[in-house]
Amino acid sequence: MLAGTSRAAVFLVFTVDHGGEEAARELLADLSGLVRAVGFRVPDDRLSCVAGIGSLAWDRLFDGPRPAELHPLEPLQGARHRAPSTPGDLLFHIRARHTDLCFELAALITRRLEGRARIVDETQGFSYFDQRDVLGFVDGTENPEGARAGRAVFVGEEDAAFAGGSYVIVQKYLHNLDQWDTLPAEEQERVVGRTKSDDIELAEDAQPADSHVALNKVEDAEGEEQPIVRANMPFGSLTRGEYGTYFIGYCRTPAVTEQMLRNMFLGTPDATHDRILDFSTATTGSLFYVPSTDFLDDPPAPSGAPAVFEAPAAGPRPEDTSLGIGSLKVPAAMTATSPKVL
Repeated sequence: MLAGTSRAAVFLVFTVDHGGEEAARELLADLSGLVRAVGFRVPDDRLSCVAGIGSLAWDRLFDGPRPAELHPLEPLQGARHRAPSTPGDLLFHIRARHTDLCFELAALITRRLEGRARIVDETQGFSYFDQRDVLGFVDGTENPEGARAGRAVFVGEEDAAFAGGSYVIVQKYLHNLDQWDTLPAEEQERVVGRTKSDDIELAEDAQPADSHVALNKVEDAEGEEQPIVRANMPFGSLTRGEYGTYFIGYCRTPAVTEQMLRNMFLGTPDATHDRILDFSTATTGSLFYVPSTDFLDDPPAPSGAPAVFEAPAAGPRPEDTSLGIGSLKVPAAMTATSPKVL
């Protein structure tokens, strides 16, 4: 979750067939070994994988208590735009510096689930110039870093049985580039809320109430901003004429990201909706809990390192940088005891 930027990614979402539960459990338990086996070939490529489990699959896969905030993503219908909720039992977020390692691990995962689960979404993401999306703007400037990122992402003592895990929400957005490109750069900047060339947030007195930046700031009762960690990636298909952004946001509570989505799609007293939605259509939406590695190795054991499995690195890692799409007003309870940062 805190692996920093990557040049390539594969996002796989599965639904588990009835009778496929044991195959899914066995795969989750073996995932760290698969990552090590593939990543060992090119250790400098920093192969990693995050595994998430959906609400409807949890009780089918595991006995015992559930993560306190695991639930299906709520669909949202605004006055002009809709955020769908789509099926998803398992999520695999695979990252590396090059596509070959991502593809190899994705293929191994798919083979293990063949005849036991179905892929309902496969998206191959790529890094676009200097961490820009296909709209031309830098994506991920406001990601928290260091200890602040850990506090934002990892479940803590507020749900002690699942401390060290996280929640993740994913959405696929398709962009209407023909329509977007008719806007002059200055108007595009007002839609996003940042300058296009040098990625500077617009001044408060110049920030439109319906900009993406304005609607993606969530604060707690004390006025402290509640961040999420985003690992968004551009994707596209020239054949299908698709140009999009795969949104993926991690947080210790899904309530922060869900508030962000409500601001965007349902609006606020100052804005009817996020203006970027006039050019971007959400086509999927799912919510998952990311367990700890200890849980996956021996369910239902709590705590331990989160389920991000990294291949051994040959040398020092480059400094992490930010990735993603927004930030948002949440209850003070969300700032409970910080989880262990790993």
